[in-house]
Amino acid sequence: MMKYSLFVNTAAVLILVSSCITSKKLTYLQHEEILSDTTFANQPEDYKVQPFDNLYIRVATPDPQWSDMFFTMQTNSSGTNITEQSADLISYSVTIDGNIEMPFAGTFKVAGKSLRTIKTELETALKAYVSDASVTVKMINNYINIIGEVTSPGRYQIYKDRMTVFQALAMAGDLGDYSDRMKVQIIRQIPGGTVVKEFSLTDRSILTSEFLYVMPNDVIYAQPIHGRFFKMNSFPYGIILSAITTFILLLNVIQ
Repeated sequence: MMKYSLFVNTAAVLILVSSCITSKKLTYLQHEEILSDTTFANQPEDYKVQPFDNLYIRVATPDPQWSDMFFTMQTNSSGTNITEQSADLISYSVTIDGNIEMPFAGTFKVAGKSLRTIKTELETALKAYVSDASVTVKMINNYINIIGEVTSPGRYQIYKDRMTVFQALAMAGDLGDYSDRMKVQIIRQIPGGTVVKEFSLTDRSILTSEFLYVMPNDVIYAQPIHGRFFKMNSFPYGIILSAITTFILLLNVIQ
């Protein structure tokens, strides 16, 4: 009987220990050496427009008639937000060939270019028709997808130009306790293909990485800790241990 009791106690301890998550696995931005508290991040390159993106483009001139001709973004007086469903109707959609159709400018190549470059090139192209035009170019589909071991996985809008991966994860309620902070992936669409980057949020080196900042269409995947099959707060330890104890007692009675 004592041998069986020892077995039960040992099994209980092993189950509890195996389900524990150490603080080292949960802490962000650790470092092994004494480093400066000031770290300068690499500034990311400007986002390059890709096929199927939706662009807000407005050409403003002193002449209202010309401005209205180019104005594609229509909103009502209440400032209704743009939805994904309405984006194609109120914006310039980039074709699979990377082009848009602009009044007077005709077919205009935008894929692989930054918004700043598109603005400059459009202003130059339109000078033949409007000498004092001012062009505004913005992205409509500023969304990222956050999936995996986070509190609230889903699709989220990027609300500013320089959003870090930490700010993005905060929108999803942060990583879960059973998320592997040492193996977070960003899946990024780039001109000509897709790149997958895996990095650790527990290491301060992320602050100098080009993947510190998220880009439109990024997918952030928070992997679960390897070998995690159940959660501490949901696994029925009491029921299982009681069943083991009852089984051992029955064996003892039979013997």
